[in-house]
Amino acid sequence: MPANLDELVVRVADICTYKWDMVGKRPLAFLISSFAGGAMVVFGATLALSVSAGVGENLAPGLANLLMGLVFMFSLVIIMMSGMTLVTADMYIGIVGVFHKRITWGSFMWGILLGYIGNFIGSMFFMWLIGKSGAYAAWPWMAKSHAIAVAKTGYGAIEIFVMGIVCTWMLQTAAILFVKAEGDMARIAMAAYGPLAFVAGMTEHCIANIGFLALPLFQQEAFLEAAGRMGLAAPVILHWGFGQYGWAHNQLYTLLGNIVGGILFVGIPFQLVSNPKRVEMIYRSKTSFMGKL
Repeated sequence: MPANLDELVVRVADICTYKWDMVGKRPLAFLISSFAGGAMVVFGATLALSVSAGVGENLAPGLANLLMGLVFMFSLVIIMMSGMTLVTADMYIGIVGVFHKRITWGSFMWGILLGYIGNFIGSMFFMWLIGKSGAYAAWPWMAKSHAIAVAKTGYGAIEIFVMGIVCTWMLQTAAILFVKAEGDMARIAMAAYGPLAFVAGMTEHCIANIGFLALPLFQQEAFLEAAGRMGLAAPVILHWGFGQYGWAHNQLYTLLGNIVGGILFVGIPFQLVSNPKRVEMIYRSKTSFMGKL
């Protein structure tokens, strides 16, 4: 039988203890886990770009988004099933751990920072490899990659922030239900739904966006040359900074939105809805306080 809500939050707290034990005692291992998780996220971003390039909006509005979501969804499946680290998942895990006094606020923030650093390096490194490979340097893929980046970096701060909230609200609701689910097929279904929803829903995820925005920046010179040869109107110039059409502009407000979505709209509601007396009874019967995903 699946865990009830009270058992669920205790399971999440056990996962928090396991993960933050790694943060404190084996930070290099945690960083490697985060590196792998960041790369796995952009496995999905790469496939999403591959299948959506050239799909015209006049064919069917939203079709490209659906195709992107259907191939992107496997990224969270392999992260969750392998036990690697994704910082947005750790946001809800860590806040439940704070409520259960498994970790302190300081430990929580350090774990989130270290997870983000590892995810950043993994995501950026994988997309750097893709850029060096030339596999996505043909026009349809360069054009789609550039168009995605222009859309994401062209939004205002409030728009990005709100869609960052929506992203982790969708994604981490599925992730916490992954913990509740019993059996591999049920867990795979929950892990797949989250990224399908946030990608098809055109929301903003900080780690996915690291890769989505890095690739067109790595390939921008080739893209501009190809656009010039084709006689296209002057395209938008992307950059790494905080201004409009900047990588950092999108990343900052996406990260803030993801934090609010994961903590305020997922971790805290599940904790507050659980029954404190039943949770206390579960703790009285426990002999182990550490568990993996």
